[in-house]
Amino acid sequence: MSYSAPANSPADAWRDPPKALILGNREVHVWQAALDQSPSQLDSYLRTLSADERARADRFHFQEDREHFIVARGVLRSILGLYLRKAPEFLSFRYTSYGKPALDLGSGGEAIRFNLSHSHKMALYAVARGREVGIDLEFISGSPQAEQIAERFFSSEEISTLRALPPALQRHGFFLCWTRKEAYIKARGEGLSLPLDQFDVSLKPGEPAELLGTRPDPLEARRWSLRNLTIEPPGYGAALAVEGSDWSLALWRWASS
Repeated sequence: MSYSAPANSPADAWRDPPKALILGNREVHVWQAALDQSPSQLDSYLRTLSADERARADRFHFQEDREHFIVARGVLRSILGLYLRKAPEFLSFRYTSYGKPALDLGSGGEAIRFNLSHSHKMALYAVARGREVGIDLEFISGSPQAEQIAERFFSSEEISTLRALPPALQRHGFFLCWTRKEAYIKARGEGLSLPLDQFDVSLKPGEPAELLGTRPDPLEARRWSLRNLTIEPPGYGAALAVEGSDWSLALWRWASS
């Protein structure tokens, strides 16, 4: 059983994964997982974490944030373990100078690339083979700061496009822009050393997700493709950035055992 869709298909179909999970070179898999879990499941995930991950979990001030971190990392280990045919507790990670995680070479996943994002009560995971991926998930709250954030971080072209939208669509356009920009910089793995106003993304509701321009190298935009993601339940904005354009997308629901 498998599912694939064009990189800018308008509809997202989240499905249960097949028992025999295979990640092809021209596939990108995205997983959706709920972060609220039972105490027994939380404890099960905690047992798979490394000492440094447990230390990070203990630094959270609020219990809910701590538990969501444990689940997010535990699910990440479980998902990667499926592809590598390894128990999640035996995986180890390394981090770039900008903090992007990758599998340690000793884990046997040299070709596996992944990225994760979590917000509110949901987490998303992108996994690919031999190509960089970035993913961003944002809970769409009633915060009134969208205009100020856009003025500070968006490019002049994006700001103009956002202002030209009907007022009823501007908040939607803001989250389309924000998640696409975040997904792209996460795929690049350079953090905020890559200024958000040095590239342009599409943001008009109903139009395909695209990386429209990159500066100072205009050819950089050709290396990447973007995809908007529709999350279940609604209330979230999400986007995926993938190196290259010759790929298909599979969307899986993670179900804790």
